[in-house]
Amino acid sequence: MSVEELKTHSAVHVLKGAVQEVLGAKWTSSVHVSGGHGRLTVKFDREPAPEELSKIERRANDKISEGAEVLEFEMERPEAEGHFGDAIYDLFPVPPEVTLLKIVRIPEWNINCCNERHVDNTLQIGAIRLGKPRFRRSKGELELEFDLAE
Repeated sequence: MSVEELKTHSAVHVLKGAVQEVLGAKWTSSVHVSGGHGRLTVKFDREPAPEELSKIERRANDKISEGAEVLEFEMERPEAEGHFGDAIYDLFPVPPEVTLLKIVRIPEWNINCCNERHVDNTLQIGAIRLGKPRFRRSKGELELEFDLAE
């Protein structure tokens, strides 16, 4: 993974925290990262208002500017599930034979199982800019594309 993709992937976790805060959308159905471009797809039942999208971008960039620590650690699956519940999971399953989970956590913001590498601090990401969202009513999904700002 390139440094740019490391930052972009870490930005996905920051963006997910903002989406959860602003829209209450909890479940991620897919993530895509290519260079400085990323896409987070969440289960959601309506097209968000422009003000909500602006707030998501603002809150994500606020969290990035805070210089929040990005923690990575491993936990045995039963311990992780007992401590964090289903908050660590998204809609793409972790195979049952995986017993040691890699967890990424931005305290008071986002927690997920994730086997990728991440930045140590959100300041390393730089700002993000949301692109035009795509709401897929038939699938109940909202796609949020973003780019790392130069």
